[in-house]
Amino acid sequence: MSKATVRRPAPRFFWMWAAVWLFYMARPIGDAWQRPEIWERTVGLAAAAGFCVFYVLSFVAVRTAMRRTGAAMRLPQALLRLGVMVALATVLTLIVGESGLTSLVYIGVMAVFSLGQRLAWTVVVAAAACAATLPRLVPGWDGGIDLTFAVLVAALAVWGVTRVVQRNAQLAEAREEITQLAVAAERDRFARDLHDLLGHSLTVVSVKSELAARLVRLAPERAEAELADIQRLVREALVDVRAAVSGYREMSLAAELASARSALDAAGIEADVPLTAEAADPDRQQLFAWVVREGVTNVIRHSEAKHCWIRLEHGVVEISDDGRGPTARPDRSPAAPDGLLEHPTGHEGHGLAGLRERVDAAGGTLTVGNRDGGGFVLRATT
Repeated sequence: MSKATVRRPAPRFFWMWAAVWLFYMARPIGDAWQRPEIWERTVGLAAAAGFCVFYVLSFVAVRTAMRRTGAAMRLPQALLRLGVMVALATVLTLIVGESGLTSLVYIGVMAVFSLGQRLAWTVVVAAAACAATLPRLVPGWDGGIDLTFAVLVAALAVWGVTRVVQRNAQLAEAREEITQLAVAAERDRFARDLHDLLGHSLTVVSVKSELAARLVRLAPERAEAELADIQRLVREALVDVRAAVSGYREMSLAAELASARSALDAAGIEADVPLTAEAADPDRQQLFAWVVREGVTNVIRHSEAKHCWIRLEHGVVEISDDGRGPTARPDRSPAAPDGLLEHPTGHEGHGLAGLRERVDAAGGTLTVGNRDGGGFVLRATT
């Protein structure tokens, strides 16, 4: 799976996405409740509840495996979970009758979600065949094509969703690889520029210094001219190197956003980061890049957060998290926008102090403080 380039559902709430579809199990649960015998009612309700809970837990387990390893869970574990679901569905159907076949829809969905494509569709076809044939074989069951159609359509829908998720993950990995290749290409460019600049200059300096050494006694005036020319070449080379380094140090907001996604993901922090820097003022993108770098560094080092959000607007960049917040209680500042809390300068580290100087020099305002609901906020406004 990709690294933080795609915004992913929060694991603690993902179970709700699976559980919301369990309302189709209302009928078999109702039928189990209406069974005349107490043992039938107890076994039926237990089987139905166990099936629902196990389905949700299996769904979350598969999703967790995909998030951690980039692939579904191992085949033996997936088959074991499907086997448990089939066993519970069988018990439920024996107790409540035909309505228990509704569980076949969830078995088909879980097969598509947790198994390889060929094996998954084998299970789906088998479930659809059971839905189509059992009502015709068991006396008193009405039958019909509806359940068979539901099994196939539900499996096809989940298959489509999983394909989209996989394609998005591949795109995210491609974006990350492109970012890494861009960084490597920039390093190569810088090394090449330095080689071209210094290689030529130092070669000329070496030749002229050897010549000057030979001319010191033979032609002192010419030797002095060669030494003056060497000094000029050294100064020019120094100017060229400074210019190259200055160009190399220019910050790219797009590159910093990509780096932030990768760094936060590596730190195990859920990242909500803009995919591009287009929303920011082009004249402020280099400044915002420094803000993003410092803010994300503080989140990773100090916040103990689970989530980090980066918001980007034309003249505003904001980094917030749900971590432990500022270590010192900040003082309220009337200049702090939107009710944020602004730290006294004495509580800031060297990173934030240097960042504040950058923002102030650009005519902007840097505000740090508590986030509503807990956590830390760093905002730069220009």
